Amino acid sequence: MTEAEIQKRLEETKAQLRHSKFAFNKKPERKRVEPDSSRAALRNEFVRDADRILYSHAFARYMDKTQVFIMVKQDHISKRALHVQMVSRIARTIGRSLGLDEDLIEATALGHDIGHTPFGHLGEHALSDLLQERGCGCFTHNAQSVRMLQRIEAGGRGLNLTLPVLDGILSHNGEIELSTYRPSPENLDWETMERNTSRCLAEPGYDAKIFPATLEGCVVRVSDMISYVGKDVEDALALRVIKREDMPDNVKKTLGDNNSDIVRALCRDIILNSYDKDHLAFSNEIFSAFSELKQFNMERIYLCQMMLTQKEKFQRSLGALFELYLDDFKKNNKRSSVFMAFLNNMDAEYVESTPPERIVADFISGMTDQFYLKQFERQFMPTSYDYDETEIIHEIRRELPDIDSRWESRNW
Repeated sequence: MTEAEIQKRLEETKAQLRHSKFAFNKKPERKRVEPDSSRAALRNEFVRDADRILYSHAFARYMDKTQVFIMVKQDHISKRALHVQMVSRIARTIGRSLGLDEDLIEATALGHDIGHTPFGHLGEHALSDLLQERGCGCFTHNAQSVRMLQRIEAGGRGLNLTLPVLDGILSHNGEIELSTYRPSPENLDWETMERNTSRCLAEPGYDAKIFPATLEGCVVRVSDMISYVGKDVEDALALRVIKREDMPDNVKKTLGDNNSDIVRALCRDIILNSYDKDHLAFSNEIFSAFSELKQFNMERIYLCQMMLTQKEKFQRSLGALFELYLDDFKKNNKRSSVFMAFLNNMDAEYVESTPPERIVADFISGMTDQFYLKQFERQFMPTSYDYDETEIIHEIRRELPDIDSRWESRNW
């Protein structure tokens, strides 16, 4: 069988699976034209997007980014990488059942949180507050995800993803539960995408006003919440922040008292109430319990004393690092980490067109938890050496005089 015949079979199979008349069924656009399409053989545009995201530096950093609970030594507590895989799995299950484009769903799900700061929403809010205090806009991870993928990855060239994927990432806002999700197809153009991205990083709360242009984007948005609402409960139970009997009775009765039952109930309900429709919808009973569980999580988990204490510490450390990097940039201190670990790998156009405060925000938001902690320790904590360690360090520096710059120039 020839490559062309295999390609035709793949397209026919996808068309059969994407049977809903409400599925996205247009040729997706990229911002930059890519002349050599031969490399894309046997992969459609959305599969290529998923591959580009999967092999990006930013995706690799998911592995050491907080989901909810920070600085906990427990191997089974969710990290951002696990959450993203859960979103992808749940969204593809819903999308497949509704006859939508699974490849568009997968690419959107894999990239939806790629702009998250170290230490999860705690870090996101702290960085946004700092930028607002300086009159430099704000920070939201969904808009930063688009910025990361289109403007920062690949040394400032970006990954040149398709418009429907970027739209789903920008509009995935997973903090607002709705009983009905209706796509806004009028948003699917480059001018609207770029305007909305800019406004999300300039106007606090603007991200809540944006809705996905495709039904596939709506699926990822609701799957984001389905993936974490029960898993956060399990993590809180493992850390003894709550007890299972603390969960609201109506939630336990309607959805269940464990993550498996909660995910199953929510997925089943939205599939049954959305099949062959131009929108997604929960039943009244399930949505009421879903909202009650989210409110319980907010009060008993996300705003618990453990989280509030860590937030205060992070805010102080963030302010110190931000000021240091900003000062280093303005003084053109080439030995600073903001140059060696970030700007030295970026193209000149990015540096020239980006305000200093946003450059520092881009650098910090791309850090993993451990890189952030090591940076703070390196910059603000005294270093302790014993005699042997000191001699080894001096010997290495005599033999490799540029060892410090080699070490710093690694990607974050």
